[in-house]
Amino acid sequence: MLTKIPLLGKLDPFIIGILITVGIASLVPADGTALTAFTWATKVAVGILFFLYGARLSTQEALQGLRHWRLHLTILAATFVIFPLLGIAARVLVPTILTQPLYLGLLYVCLLPSTVQSSIAFVSIARGNVPGAIVSASFSNILGIVVTPLLVALLMTSEGTGFDASSAIGILVMLLLPFIAGQSVRRWIGPWVKKHGAPLKLVDRGSILLVVYVAFSEGMNEGIWGTLSAGRLLGLLAVCAVLLAIVLSLTWFGSKRLGFDRADQITITFCGSKKSLATGLPMATVLFASQPIGLIVLPLMLFHQLQLLVCAWMAGRLARRAPADETELATTSR
Repeated sequence: MLTKIPLLGKLDPFIIGILITVGIASLVPADGTALTAFTWATKVAVGILFFLYGARLSTQEALQGLRHWRLHLTILAATFVIFPLLGIAARVLVPTILTQPLYLGLLYVCLLPSTVQSSIAFVSIARGNVPGAIVSASFSNILGIVVTPLLVALLMTSEGTGFDASSAIGILVMLLLPFIAGQSVRRWIGPWVKKHGAPLKLVDRGSILLVVYVAFSEGMNEGIWGTLSAGRLLGLLAVCAVLLAIVLSLTWFGSKRLGFDRADQITITFCGSKKSLATGLPMATVLFASQPIGLIVLPLMLFHQLQLLVCAWMAGRLARRAPADETELATTSR
């Protein structure tokens, strides 16, 4: 279950790809007919992406793993309750530290589901409850397809985002239907999808890079980058770091106070503190279809890299401090 994780001080190659894409969009943004074509290509790519999500995730395994319900409820509470509350509280940072678009992006980060791959990998490295991480991270992503749009409608409409009937239809057509279609054919194509995981990852990441290019092209066309100073960017980075530190502290010490053992404590900390870039970027194109989303997705990209760097360091530190007998506990089901 060990997965290659970027070490502290190194950038995830995928993040490098995103940064290069941002640079290309800044220098050669798509506009006019080209932008329309890229936008439609993005919609198709997002549909394929969520179809593959559906084909990969085993609903049966997730439902079977729900027996450890206290663990999963705690992680879901961190993901969909604590994070949103912190996002709402960050409203006080406008306009002194964050602009309104950057705040909306930060709030959007707080409403997203957890990551799957990196959460499981960090839990495995730190010798936590790996089966619990698999179930919780997967279930978080399944719920996120429904819960995140609902939270956006509830919390972000009052902040000036346009979530209306067309957004709901877009979610149904571009996210839910492809996901359900993938789930419905999983029994036939699931093994093939797992077998060809490496080449299909190019589809995943290519789709997200396309989303990034269109988002930042629209930002260039709207001229919104002139409103982002170096000071604002540093302020956003600091806010993301503080947000991550607060959630890591709450999940680590809170899970200990709730009586969870060390393996579960590790699982809650890593799964409850993550936010999914792979889900968040494509979903943003649907939820904020009528708006320039460049500044809205920028906090997500910064937070994603921060969580990888910090959690990579934490996982290695926890692994070195783990009791010898917990190696076996990390690989056994509850």
